[in-house]
Amino acid sequence: MKFVLLFGPQAVGKMTVGQELANVTDLKLFHNHMTIDLVSPFFGYGTEEGKRLVQLFRQEIFEAVSKSELYGMIFTFVWAFDMQEDWDYVNHVCQLFESENATLYFVELEADMDERLKRNKSPHRLEQKPTKRNIEWSENDLKSSMEKHRLNSLEGEITRSNYLRINNTDLNAEEVAKTIKEHFQL
Repeated sequence: MKFVLLFGPQAVGKMTVGQELANVTDLKLFHNHMTIDLVSPFFGYGTEEGKRLVQLFRQEIFEAVSKSELYGMIFTFVWAFDMQEDWDYVNHVCQLFESENATLYFVELEADMDERLKRNKSPHRLEQKPTKRNIEWSENDLKSSMEKHRLNSLEGEITRSNYLRINNTDLNAEEVAKTIKEHFQL
């Protein structure tokens, strides 16, 4: 079992890269909006009940996949490095997979803000993520989260051996997926 944690700020390309990586490997993609968008018609993600349900669905899927015969999973995540609860969550998910002898891979994406603002409005993103279709709200959320939180790691902060950081400002998703696949021999 292989578990690829694909992380970075909003609109950096996690889902799209994850889709391409799933296309060129036997990994299954579980992007973070699959649960957010499932719950959001009933409870907003920012609400206590919305967060509880998202975490519950994710936990159940992680447990089932970690015990399965699948080749592996890609999970996308916006990791706020300044929030201990995000570190705790990542450690929890990693421990769950490691307890089933999975190999973990950490892939961090970064891109310039101007490029992320363009990607935030891309038809593919809006088609795949209903909660991002209010562009004004989504752009404000993207900008304010960058002011409130540190969404990329500092050099040396990720100490896992299977770690790769990619600035994909000028790269397309296919190029990034190919780099990840080759780097980790997936």
